[in-house]
Amino acid sequence: MLLLAKKLEQEIRDHGARDYPHECCGAMLGTDGDAGAREVRALFPLINRRDDSPRNRFSITPEDFRAAERAAAERGLDLLGWYHSHPDHPARPSEFDREHAWPWYSYVIVSVDGGVPKDLTSWQLEDDRTKFQPEVVGPERVAGQGEKD
Repeated sequence: MLLLAKKLEQEIRDHGARDYPHECCGAMLGTDGDAGAREVRALFPLINRRDDSPRNRFSITPEDFRAAERAAAERGLDLLGWYHSHPDHPARPSEFDREHAWPWYSYVIVSVDGGVPKDLTSWQLEDDRTKFQPEVVGPERVAGQGEKD
C-alpha cells in the first residue's frame, strides 16, 4: 500500500495539469514501513528531459536521480519511487513504462484529460520485470493510528 496525503496527491495532479500536454515527472520521498505500507512524505518535482516526444514519454537524467536521492537523504527519507502523468491516456503503465522501470519502486501515474487531472493509480514492477502489479493508494496515516501503546 502507498500512503499518500491528499495534499501531495493534489500536488501531483497540479503538476500534471501544469505540464499538459506534456508528461510531468517527479520523485516520491518517504518511508518504507512495516506491514508493506509505504508513506510518501514529500515530492521532488523534476523536469521532463525528453526532447523528442515529451507528450507521451518522460525521461530523467542520472543527475536527476542523484538529486532525488540526495533530497531524500537530507530529509532522512528514502526514495520510494516516481510519479508521472499520462496526457489524454489512462493512468496505467505503458510498455515503455515497463521497459524503463525498476522493481521495488512505486510508480504513480495520473491521467490528464484535456488538461484536467483524472484518475491516479500506483504500480510496482514485478522482480522478473515482466509486468506491473497495481498498488493500493490510501490516505496518510494519522498520528497514533495503528501504533501500539
